[in-house]
Amino acid sequence: MELMMGEPRMNGLVPRGPPEPEQSQAELAGFLPRPPPGKKAVPFSDFEGKTSLGMSMFNLSNAIMGSGILGLAYAMANTGILLFLALLLCMALLSAYSIHLLLTCAGFVGIRAYEELGRRAFGTSGKVAAAGVICLHNIGAMSSYLYIIKSELPLVIWAFLDSTVTDSSHWFLNGNVLIVLVSAGIILPLALMRHLGYLGYTSGLSLTCMVFFLASVIYKKFSIKCPLTDGNSTVEALKGLNDTCEVRLITINSQTAYTIPILAFAFVCHPEVLPIYTELRRPSQRRMQAVANMSIGAMFLMYGLTATFGYLTFFGYVEAEMLHLYSQTDLLILCVRLAVLMAVTLTVPVVLFPIRRAIQQLLFPTKAFSWARHGTIALGLLTLVNILVIFVPNIRDIFGVIGATSAPSLIFILPSIFYIRIIPRDHESLASRPKIQAAAFAALGIVVMVMSLGFIFTDWAVTGQSKGAGH
Repeated sequence: MELMMGEPRMNGLVPRGPPEPEQSQAELAGFLPRPPPGKKAVPFSDFEGKTSLGMSMFNLSNAIMGSGILGLAYAMANTGILLFLALLLCMALLSAYSIHLLLTCAGFVGIRAYEELGRRAFGTSGKVAAAGVICLHNIGAMSSYLYIIKSELPLVIWAFLDSTVTDSSHWFLNGNVLIVLVSAGIILPLALMRHLGYLGYTSGLSLTCMVFFLASVIYKKFSIKCPLTDGNSTVEALKGLNDTCEVRLITINSQTAYTIPILAFAFVCHPEVLPIYTELRRPSQRRMQAVANMSIGAMFLMYGLTATFGYLTFFGYVEAEMLHLYSQTDLLILCVRLAVLMAVTLTVPVVLFPIRRAIQQLLFPTKAFSWARHGTIALGLLTLVNILVIFVPNIRDIFGVIGATSAPSLIFILPSIFYIRIIPRDHESLASRPKIQAAAFAALGIVVMVMSLGFIFTDWAVTGQSKGAGH
């Protein structure tokens, strides 16, 4: 059935009353599970109006912000300040455009599930592919966050004990034990919440922790003098490595090309966009695009400031893990590491929601909500990720490859091809400017994917390990 321009689904508006019969099927198919026989269907509009614009922005910003923020200063050192900021701006604009494509498709057909957009565009195979990409990418992101907890939390606890404990075999210094405790005590209860909107408060706390991290990086820039010495950082004097603390505006070297996939991955939030749109109060394409634009803008500002002041602190000495460069006995830096750990921990439940939704769309598309199934999927996902992080030592390399394929797919390729397939030709021909732009955008995603995989495989061949750009 063709959709008319005056319909709410075309312009992103949602009717205030119960949906018309012709609307119900399409909207319920991608937004709410079909009710069991004998029970009344829940109206589309009754499910909405719960999450404010601000809370939605907190959730999406938290989904965007990843552990990769710690390595942006290193990326700037290998590109120069001007080139880095130009690339960062380009990636932010491209990410906003990608979300525009996704929301346009969702508004056109009245579907607000990434997997159901895949089904509408390519049938069952499209639905399975979209769900699979979301699951793999977000499981990889969860794994990277738990790896940070596993490696950093024991060091923070040890430092706060002020060397009163000399035996590192204690259970509270065992990273494997700590990630299980954090998963069971903090992440799982938050993941059991029924709606993503409720996590707006924890997302706000997570972002506050990262603002504290940024403020500390800026403060340290003015307290650590150049040239660097052992007295103000852990960096040893390295002869010939920018000892003059020269600021480089544009730099091209063997590591420069890695910056493009790193920055592309820094703005991945697309699996969370439609679930957040689902729970937005007074939902419309315009309001959700505003949420996306404000979130991307806030992260652009945070990324740019963190990279700039981190680079201007350590210059050519900067490493991929910036926190390792500061003095490990500095109380402020210990608090920063704890804040980063808290931010990472509170991000995991937000990342888990789209995976659970994808699994439900694949395996239980017609089932009504069930707390048992809701909790079982969350518990199963956390158990799987914990097992991977504890028992698979090279899981970062595996998910480096997965991230190099899933992130370009989620940002560039899938939104573009969904747009080309879903928007009918009598509305926009294949030769129209919007569809030509979408096709070029998909081609750019393929280029980024090939580049990322090429860099990872080259690293494996040369060094035996990957510098894969994590989320």
